[in-house]
Amino acid sequence: MARMCLVVDDSRVVRKVARRILEAHGYDVAEAADGQKALEACRAEMPDCVLLDWNMPVMDGITFLRNLREEFGPDDPVVVFCTTENDMSHIEMAIEAGAQEYIMKPFDDEILVGKLSQVGL
Repeated sequence: MARMCLVVDDSRVVRKVARRILEAHGYDVAEAADGQKALEACRAEMPDCVLLDWNMPVMDGITFLRNLREEFGPDDPVVVFCTTENDMSHIEMAIEAGAQEYIMKPFDDEILVGKLSQVGL
């Protein structure tokens, strides 16, 4: 059975690039343009993983992650932050909030699939 990945980013281009990479590796992909839509998507059907941007309108990534963990627990789904925020304070905040991994934009096939493999997907 294919794994489901929810790609959460306000950039249509980033969502499209991630979708192409993930689908080429056998993932089913859902998309959300902000954290609020992502939370609603998780309530409707929990993905195996979430590829999550930090800076978005309506609800940013860290707020989404905190709400997700509060509502569904600390482990599922796997959350990989994918953002331009690269200072150590952002990385530490993401891990403390419950992200399993953190990758920088821009990313490519090797980086994305490698990180998903590191977290057991």
